[in-house]
Amino acid sequence: MRVALFIPCFVDHYFPSAGIAMVKVLERLGHEVIYPEGQTCCGQPAFNAGYWDEARPLAARMVDLLGGAEADAIVSASGSCGAMLKVFNPELLGETAHAEAARELSGKVWEFSDFLVSKLGVTDVGARFPHKVTFHDGCHGLRELGIKSQPRKLLENVAGLELVEMGEAESCCGFGGTFSVKFSHISEAMAEVKCESALSTEADFIVSNDSSCLMQINGWLEKNKTEGAQPKTLHLAEVLATGLPEN
Repeated sequence: MRVALFIPCFVDHYFPSAGIAMVKVLERLGHEVIYPEGQTCCGQPAFNAGYWDEARPLAARMVDLLGGAEADAIVSASGSCGAMLKVFNPELLGETAHAEAARELSGKVWEFSDFLVSKLGVTDVGARFPHKVTFHDGCHGLRELGIKSQPRKLLENVAGLELVEMGEAESCCGFGGTFSVKFSHISEAMAEVKCESALSTEADFIVSNDSSCLMQINGWLEKNKTEGAQPKTLHLAEVLATGLPEN
């Protein structure tokens, strides 16, 4: 299968290792992976803030770019930005010349874990990660794309990994894009609840399929360090790429 990567801004600029890990896993499974160059912001921050007119040119550009990649699937490292392309773009571009192309592209867009489990039927990629892990559900992936069991099925089949569920795993971490800036005190309080739940599991790693959530969680942990071992944050793709033999 020919797979085009959709790499959101946070992954591109701050967490490129997550994108690299996706390539490693997908190629290990025998797929042709391409990266359509020239990707920019998908327009989600402007869309969420109510600036739809400003969001449309960005959304249309990504539809043209990814739609022209001649790929069988568009796979994203983020449930949040993946939901923008899959769920919200058809609405945003519904009255424009890109309406049909946006709807067509929507059917090809997958979040990484959902693509592996629901599209490919893969739950064991052959990874080994001998650590205690807890998983955070990103809001858009969970509520817009229905991603809940998929990442857990993948983690449960990683050799040596112990998956421990945190309380309130489905609760928002408090990031929410510009929400964390406009309502910083509320955002920090939400992050505290999330991190305290994660810390109670005594996990070595807090894993998620959204880098923006991991940045929020890691920021709170760094700001509120305590004595003793501190859990690290890691993207799901990086866990799944660990221990794989080189192609």
